[in-house]
Amino acid sequence: MRHTNCKSIVRVGTLLLLVLGEMPIFLHAEEITVAAASDLNFVFREVVARFEHETGNTVKLSFGSSGNFYSQIENGAPYDLFFSADIDYPRKLEAAGLTEPGSLYPYASGRLVLWAPNDAKAKVQQGLKCLVEPQVRKIAMANPAHAPYGRAAEAALKKEGLYEKVAAKLVLGENISQTAHFIETGNADAGLIALSLALAPEMKTKGAYYVVDPNLYPTIVQAAVVLKSSRRKQTAQRFLEFIKTPAISALMKQYGFESPGG
Repeated sequence: MRHTNCKSIVRVGTLLLLVLGEMPIFLHAEEITVAAASDLNFVFREVVARFEHETGNTVKLSFGSSGNFYSQIENGAPYDLFFSADIDYPRKLEAAGLTEPGSLYPYASGRLVLWAPNDAKAKVQQGLKCLVEPQVRKIAMANPAHAPYGRAAEAALKKEGLYEKVAAKLVLGENISQTAHFIETGNADAGLIALSLALAPEMKTKGAYYVVDPNLYPTIVQAAVVLKSSRRKQTAQRFLEFIKTPAISALMKQYGFESPGG
């Protein structure tokens, strides 16, 4: 009888091991906090969902302007990773000794577009010149003081000789997501936003866009870095490596991000 019980215990134990072998076991799961440029708003929600599913770790996302995040990090904000829309900010943090050595990674090049809702009077397919038309009363763009897409928009308008003509119409968003929100809600008739937002499922059916000639503004090289102050450097580095995988690169491309220099 005792021998039979031992056999039963062995069988149960074997079955349990087989079942556990089919289940993902996440040991020492951690939460990391990521400061991310606003043009990553939609694509990163999908990226994070995949990362959390595959690793068991969790990611707390904060979206905003790259310039503001740079200032916060300089002043000790407790982020683990910084995904900037402008490589210059991570480079400055690296020069100041605030990043993990060798972690700086250019993850994408962004594209600027002119976007307007479907019912808008702005004829965006005519390009930037449509912004001087009287029916376009308000034009949204991100604040050039701390948003890379704002600087790109300002440069493109100036290079086309349009900036002075439309300056009085400009409405400045704190970041590129707020800029898009201004247009969506009717607080602007058209605006200059990131291609990644125009291609997002939440926006692509609501309006039309025109890709601004990239020769009209400095290349928007976007870069990420692991911060030296991070207490979860291993998990932060793991997320950064996840961004480099072919599957995530393909997903980023679907949202209008090219590889740097691509």
